[in-house]
Amino acid sequence: MAATTIQLSHEMKKTLEGMKLHPRETYEDVLERLLEDLQELNEQTKREIEQAVRDIKAGKYRTHQQLKDELGF
Repeated sequence: MAATTIQLSHEMKKTLEGMKLHPRETYEDVLERLLEDLQELNEQTKREIEQAVRDIKAGKYRTHQQLKDELGF
């Protein structure tokens, strides 16, 4: 394994720290999980996300409160 040093802002380091699943998890482990998640987005998923964003921008959604009212909560 080759080691390298990267520079992070304090905010980025704090964000990565908050993404750790346990205190002893390394930043490399956190970054590997994030990259793996990104790679898992297949083309169909990307299209569905893009459609969802278009729907939201077009006002085609219901709020939590609307759903609660519809379901009687």
